[in-house]
Amino acid sequence: MRTVTLIKGDGIGPEITEAALQVIDAAGVKIKWEEVSAGEGAIKEFGTPLPPAAIDSLRKNGIGLKGPLTTPIGSGFRSINVALRMELDLYANLRPSKSFPGVRSRYEDIDLVVVRENTEDLYSGVEHMVGKDAAESIKIITRRASERIARFAFEYAVKNNRKKVTAVHKANILKLSDGLFLETARSVAEQYPRIEFEDRIVDNMAMQLVQKPELYDVMVMPNLYGDILSDLCAGLVGGLGLVPGANIGDEAALFEPVHGSAPKYAGKNYVNPSAMIMAAVLMLQYMGEEEAARRIESALADQIRAGKDLTGDLGGSAGTSEMAAALAARLR
Repeated sequence: MRTVTLIKGDGIGPEITEAALQVIDAAGVKIKWEEVSAGEGAIKEFGTPLPPAAIDSLRKNGIGLKGPLTTPIGSGFRSINVALRMELDLYANLRPSKSFPGVRSRYEDIDLVVVRENTEDLYSGVEHMVGKDAAESIKIITRRASERIARFAFEYAVKNNRKKVTAVHKANILKLSDGLFLETARSVAEQYPRIEFEDRIVDNMAMQLVQKPELYDVMVMPNLYGDILSDLCAGLVGGLGLVPGANIGDEAALFEPVHGSAPKYAGKNYVNPSAMIMAAVLMLQYMGEEEAARRIESALADQIRAGKDLTGDLGGSAGTSEMAAALAARLR
C-alpha cells in the first residue's frame, strides 16, 4: 500500500479533498494517507503557513495530493505553492485541459496540455526598487531548466501518444532569455524525430488557441507564459473548476486543482469538486494505477453528460458531497 502525503488546504479545500478521497476509495485504490498541515490553518498551530513537517512528508513519500491554499498577507511567502515547488524542485507543471461533453463551452473536443517550467523566469522573485519611483524584476532563464522542461514535454508526448510539441516564447523581443529557451527546445526536439515540433510567439499563441485550438497538442513554455496560457486553456473547456494540475520533479510530485481556496464558499457544500477529482486522476496515473484513473475519469464524464447529481456551475442543484457520493456510487 502506497503512503501519500495529504494536504487538505484552506477554504473549500477540505470539502473537495474529502470528495476526491471518497472517489478514490470507491475506485478500489488502497492508499495510506499521511495528513499534514499547510496554509492558513497551519499558522495558529505552527506559526508558519508551511511547516517543515509538510516538506519532510512530501520528501519522504515522494507523492502528495493537495487542496487549494491561501497565502496569508505578510507571512513572508510570495506563495506557498511557489515555495513548495522551489523547496522540492518540482520543475514541471502539467496542466491538461480536456472537454467534458455536457459542460457549457464555446468549444468542443478540446484536448490540450500545457507543460510549464516551474522554477525560474520572473517567478524566481529576484526584484528590487530602483530609487523610489521604479521597480526592477529580473527574468532568469537557464539552459539546464529549459532542457529538462523541454525533455519532460517530449517524454510526456511519447508516453501519452501525443503527436506534436509546440514551444512558446517571445524570442523575437527577448532575444537572450527566451532565445536561450527556444534554442534549447529546438536542440531537444532533434532527439525526438517522431514527434512534430514547432514554435509560436506567445501573443500569437494566445490568438491561435482562441481561433483554432484543434491544431495544438502539447505546449511547453517558461513559467509566466505557462501561468497565463494554462488559464486560457481552462477557459476553453468551461473554467478552472474542471482542470487539474501536477507539479513534478525527479524525486517528488504534488497534485492539486488549479483554482483557488474560495473562502467565501467554505463549509457551504456548494463548489464543484471536479478539478480536485481530476487531480486525483493525474496522481493515480503517476502511481501506475491506470485502470482506476481511467474508470474515475470515465465515470465523471458520464455523470456530467447525464446532467444529474451536479453542482450549480455545471447546471445542477447538488452539493459537493452529493456530487461526490453519486460519482462514488457509479464506481462501485
